[in-house]
Amino acid sequence: MPQIRLALAQVNPTVGALDANAELVVRMTAHAASQHAHLVAFPEMVLTGYPIEDLALRPSFVDASRAALERLATRLNDEGLGNVGVVVGYLGRDDATAGISRVGRPKGSPQNSVAVLYGGRVLARQAKHHLPNYGVFDEFRYFVPGDHLGVIRLHGVDIALAICEDLWQDGGPVAVAREADAGLLLVLNGSPYERNKDDNRLALVRRRALDAKAALAYVNLVGGQDELVFDGDSLVVDAKGELLARAPQFEEGCLVVDLDLPAPTAPAPEPWANAEEQAAGFRVRRTTLTSEPLPAYTPEPGVVAPALSDLAEVYAALVTGLRDYVRKNGFNSVVIALSGGIDSAVTAAVAVDALGAEHVHGVSMPSVYSSEHSKSDAQELAERTGMSFQTVPIAPMVQAYLDNLKLTGLAEENLQARVRGVALMGMSNQHGHLVLATGNKSELAVGYSTIYGDAVGGFAPLKDVPKTLVWELARWRNSVATERGEKPPIPENSIDKPPSAELRPGQLDSDSLPDYSLLDDLLDHYIEQDRGSDELIEAGFAPELVQRVLQMVDAAEYKRRQYPPGPKVTERNFGRDRRVPITTAWREHPTRMAKDAARAEQTPPPPPPS
Repeated sequence: MPQIRLALAQVNPTVGALDANAELVVRMTAHAASQHAHLVAFPEMVLTGYPIEDLALRPSFVDASRAALERLATRLNDEGLGNVGVVVGYLGRDDATAGISRVGRPKGSPQNSVAVLYGGRVLARQAKHHLPNYGVFDEFRYFVPGDHLGVIRLHGVDIALAICEDLWQDGGPVAVAREADAGLLLVLNGSPYERNKDDNRLALVRRRALDAKAALAYVNLVGGQDELVFDGDSLVVDAKGELLARAPQFEEGCLVVDLDLPAPTAPAPEPWANAEEQAAGFRVRRTTLTSEPLPAYTPEPGVVAPALSDLAEVYAALVTGLRDYVRKNGFNSVVIALSGGIDSAVTAAVAVDALGAEHVHGVSMPSVYSSEHSKSDAQELAERTGMSFQTVPIAPMVQAYLDNLKLTGLAEENLQARVRGVALMGMSNQHGHLVLATGNKSELAVGYSTIYGDAVGGFAPLKDVPKTLVWELARWRNSVATERGEKPPIPENSIDKPPSAELRPGQLDSDSLPDYSLLDDLLDHYIEQDRGSDELIEAGFAPELVQRVLQMVDAAEYKRRQYPPGPKVTERNFGRDRRVPITTAWREHPTRMAKDAARAEQTPPPPPPS
């Protein structure tokens, strides 16, 4: 059977950085060529970065992307890489419909596209057929769909191309790869991370390989883009679905694998020419790069990276998301309010792992209600991690406000948080630090934070991390340090002590909230699974708890809209995934009357009296 050495370039582009991303492609292609790869595949929209959102609707950006693609093809050839097939994602355009203005069609007909570069030329182009419009995706807003499957012949092997959602949905290009007689299905992806997605991804790839009766290679982005994190996890399976190679998660690199693939039986055009046909009612466009098989060589075994544990995955996603948000937005350092509690401790540990201790600045801002252990725990955290640390007492500043505003009760409590927020933003302005908010998903869900207080910041690493998971991550991170012979970064007292905002004497979170394990369970049902109040009660939650928690969640939407972005790690984050109106009269109210009415609709009325 014909052989081919494939390289999957798992890289981290930056949205809008066309020249830098092209440089990344050239550099990784040269690296793959040094390993004697014949074909190098890059992720979805690698040339523009992904997702590009409304940049897709700017004709100037589409033009720049297409021009960058042509320059890239020329440069690869000029640098002696023209004999390597290079498959890249970019922002294209459907020229046939670009001038047609129609309601419901994205202006200018932009397309999420893939191109094949060889010999200094762009020899094949293809656009994504299935456009996802769920969860974090809005691709119907930005792109028009492609209408064909591209098949390239390289060294006597037929390779079918697809883009991300084309793999996840039935029908379209992937469905006809088998009829097109492809030996390899190559899929370019920008697939964001969420917990357990890697397991679903491998199962899907195996299933599609069996359907197509072809080997399947899946290359994915890695890195952070605003609230999305891409975990890489590029992989290759054979036609029977057996795993041949797999790249590490959250790491840039080049996965190289040798493949023995069946010789094609379908006719193909002459080298550098195109031909079209129909397969299962779908257009297939064939392009030949080279038709002759390679001389036989000794293949090298593929590498399968060890799988990360669940907690290791989540922690790596937080580190990656924070690191790239800081780096790609031009910051050099961050500042964090250290309360001695678990949330600020885990945020600080993530920041130190992402940026290095020299770029992380912790500030303790005790009030008259701050306990001695909170102050000492904050200092101990700084000493364990090596980050810089200072103490700024806020009591005099709070008193100055109270002397003039005469605030009491909750207003006085929130004033302390807001004074801390003002202090942090002042340090940010003075020194150029990015302020990190330390709140978690549970608190954000029920509005247990002070707007313009502890909610201030430019990025929130724990925004999508439930409180119970914060504790799990803290214990996991400390255990990893112990295994490495290092000092655990998070003080045990920060993990073990009851959580408290310390805004009044003896205050505990449990004064206002249910136990976090119960709260997180309920929030998972309501937020992640969209269950209504009656369903929650049927699931075993007490009616009064359901009503209380749901009222808090619904009333806090305006706070969540003003909260900084943070990395998505759960199935449904606050942001792209969950979009509910701030102003709405709808509330979930479990009532027997509603249940009785529902039952009455399903019960035939009694016969009329005779």
